[in-house]
Amino acid sequence: MDREAAFEKFKECAVQVLQVPPEKIVPEARFAEDLDADSLDLVELVMALEEAFEISVDESELDGVDTIDQAFNLVSSKF
Repeated sequence: MDREAAFEKFKECAVQVLQVPPEKIVPEARFAEDLDADSLDLVELVMALEEAFEISVDESELDGVDTIDQAFNLVSSKF
């Protein structure tokens, strides 16, 4: 899967879990400030991404992940 296709899949998960319009899912978007996502939302998003991409993300890896770009890079490093 190329990076663009992977980002589209990532974006679909984020839109569904975070209940935000697709145009808000951009690399520089910050979860708390721009997407109004709390820690529970992020846990749900990670679970959805793990299922969609058939990967496993350890909770400790989420420390310091504040933006869509950081989250996508973490996920894409797993496949």
